[in-house]
This record gives sequence, structure tokens and C-alpha cells, in this order.
Amino acid sequence: MTNLMSLFSASSFWSRLSLANRFALVSGMVFVIATLIIGLFIVDRIEESVVRNSANATAHYMDSVLSPISDQLAETGTLSPGARRALDEIFDNTSMGDRVASYKIWSADGTVIAASDKSLEGQKFEMTENLTQAWAGEVMADFEELGDAEDMGEARLGLPLLEIYSPIHEAWSGKTAAVAEFYEINEQLRQDLDEARLGTWTTVSAVSLGLGLILYTIVLGGSHTIDTQRVALDAKLDEVRKLSERNRELRLRVQSAAGRAAASQEETMRRIGADLHDGPAQDLAFAALRLDSLQNKIANSNDQEELRAVKGAIDNALNEVRSLSRGLSLPQISRLALDEIVTRVVETHRLRSGQSAELIVECDPAFPLTEAIRICVFRFVQEAMNNASRHAAGHKVIVQLTCSDTNLRLTVGDDGPGFDKDPDIAGQDTRKGLGLIGLRDRVESLGGVFSAKNAPEGGAVLTMTLETGS
Repeated sequence: MTNLMSLFSASSFWSRLSLANRFALVSGMVFVIATLIIGLFIVDRIEESVVRNSANATAHYMDSVLSPISDQLAETGTLSPGARRALDEIFDNTSMGDRVASYKIWSADGTVIAASDKSLEGQKFEMTENLTQAWAGEVMADFEELGDAEDMGEARLGLPLLEIYSPIHEAWSGKTAAVAEFYEINEQLRQDLDEARLGTWTTVSAVSLGLGLILYTIVLGGSHTIDTQRVALDAKLDEVRKLSERNRELRLRVQSAAGRAAASQEETMRRIGADLHDGPAQDLAFAALRLDSLQNKIANSNDQEELRAVKGAIDNALNEVRSLSRGLSLPQISRLALDEIVTRVVETHRLRSGQSAELIVECDPAFPLTEAIRICVFRFVQEAMNNASRHAAGHKVIVQLTCSDTNLRLTVGDDGPGFDKDPDIAGQDTRKGLGLIGLRDRVESLGGVFSAKNAPEGGAVLTMTLETGS
């Protein structure tokens, strides 16, 4: 729990930082690490170079001093008492003794042949890397690194010692006869290395700091520009958000108004249908009955023929009026669920036309509906089924209803001949229905999408998609 809180706190702190401060924090760590790596590398190279140069100079001088005993070492591997006294004289009673704290002469197997500390003579030590490289003919050196077993005496002195391994070569063959190890007291070398370290770290740190400040200045300018643009963008986004909210409210108001207009239109159409049914239809029916009674009273065959023609026209008009009355009248669907509305239209169409239809419903019965959507669904299925009956009679019709959380999709398709012209202008005959143009207007007035097209496998497909979410 504590770790999660710490992580959350760090994340919150990071998110509050500006771009420039984030760059400063990250680049600061990067520059510190880079400075350490570069500084250590350069200091190491400088120390290695200075120590090697000092060692080479001292080794060259010592080689001239020790060359007289090189032949004796090459021949016997030991030193005579006289040679030992000569070495002691050199390191004790000359200016060399002031510079060299101690010395050792090594044989090839790690045995100390001679040493300023007589207790070490004859002892055998493990071959170190420096000693091995010296026997290979290289001058090796370490400064203030007295960690080997044979260096214990020198380490106790507490002096700045340059430990030098110098090969002693035979005069006539140049082969390594022995290795001389001596410890030079070199205060100047320590001072030079300290100054080199200080200069290196100062230079590297100054360069890194300068580069960091330059980059930070550049990023700071960019950060200020981004912050300014972000503030302006946030203001624009807030305006767009408000405008979008206003547009949404206007869209909902328009859809609501369109729904009310559709409901009002349906009510008007229902009244017109009722008026047609109760008015002209009744009058036409009465006229047809009177013509039936008159026909029996007319003896003249020509008059009877003319009377039958008039009665046929009245019957046709009566059928047209009744058909219009049925198409204009909307049944009570305000309390029906979505699937019940579609099922009712399909069943009514089956009874009137005798055309079979397959109904596929994938919708929750509790799907939220407005009155405008109920009317739109009813009219869509009604008109689509009428189109299928007129233009694809006898062919299979499939009605599919699909609902999601915020959308409903209604599709009516058949396997008939399909549209023979642009569906946008097809179905404009509104004598028995509303027509595709009216359906498109009705669906789009509610913010939906209407599609009328031929199916790839044949037949016509009408599709309606409505967004019902807020």
C-alpha cells in the first residue's frame, strides 16, 4: 500500500511539472551520469599516462644504474656479496636513496633475489600481473596502490610511492635477466595528479553544465510556447465543447420538434382517414346500394349497361377511399414494445396481402422509445412491406430488428427483382403508402440514417438506423 501511495505521489508530482522542468530533471540526471563516466574515463587516462611517463623516465635512469649487475643475474640468477653491497651503497648513500624508499630484485619464479628489506630475500611470492608483464619486457607502474603481499612494508610508510617494475636486460642479448621493483617517493606526482583531476573534473563539469543550460534555455522557450498554445487550445476546446453542447441541445430540440410534428401529422392523417371512412366512403357505399336498387327498375338494356359502368366506377372509388383510409389511419401503438410494433405490422401485412415474411428480432423488450420513434418504426416497416408486396410479389421477405444500448437498426429485404432505377426517386407513388422519399425525410428528421439499395445477391434492401442515446 505504501509503495502504491509513493508511486501515485511521484506520478502526481511529475504531471504537475512543466515540460522545461521535466527536461531539467531528466537531463540533469543524464548529465550527472555522463559527467561521472566521462570524468572517470579522462582522469583514468591522464593518471595512466602521467604514471607511465614518470615510470619510464625513472626506469630508464635505473636501468643505467643496474646494468653492471645484469650479466651476473643472467649467468647465476643471484647476486654476489659485493654486488649486494654496491646496491646498498647506491640506495643508502646517494641522492637516489632520497628518492627510492625501497627496492626488490625478482627472479622469474617470483623469488626475491635481493631487497632493501633483507627479511624478504629468498621469499617466493605469487606472480602479480605487473611482475608478469615486466618479465615480458614492459615497464609497469602503479601509484599509491600497495595492496600486494610483498608491499606491506612499503604501505606502512604512508608515503606517496610510485611502484615501478623495470626489466633488467642482458647487455649482450637484450633478454630479461631479472626484474627490479623499486618504490619512488614522488610528492610532485601526487600534486600533478591532484591538479590534473581537479582540472579534468572542473572542465568536464563546466562543459556539461554549459551544454545543459543551453539545452534547457532552448527547451524552456519551447515549453513557454507550448504552454501558451496549450492555454489557447484549451480555450478553443472549451468554446468547441460549449458549441458542441449547444448543437446537441439544438439537435435534440429539432428532433423533438420533428417528433412532435410527425405525431401531429399522424394525428391529422388519422383524422383524414376517419373522415374519409365516415364521410365519402359511406356516401359512396350508399350510392352503390341505390344503384343496385335502381338497376332492377330499369328495363332498357342500354341504360342498364350504363348504370353498371357507373356502379363499377363508384365501387372502384369506394375501394380507393377505403384503401386510403386504412393507410392513413395509425393503430394504437403508444403502449406497445418495439418488437410488438414490428410484429403487428408484419402480421397485418400477412393477413392483407397473403405474402409470407420472416421476422428476426434481436432487441430488449424494454428498449426506450419515444412516440416519434414508434411512429417512424411503424411507418417504415409498413411502407417497406408494401413495396415488397407490390414489386416483389411472391418472393421471400425478411424483416430484421437489432438493438444496442444507444442504437436500433431495422432492415426489410426481399429476393425480388430489386430496384430498376435510383432508389432515391423510386417509390414516389403514395396512393397506397408514404413512399421512400417520405420515409427518408421521416428517418432523417429524427437524426437517423436511411438506405435503399439493391442487395448483392439480388432483391431490394431498405435500412433504417436511429441513435436513441442522449
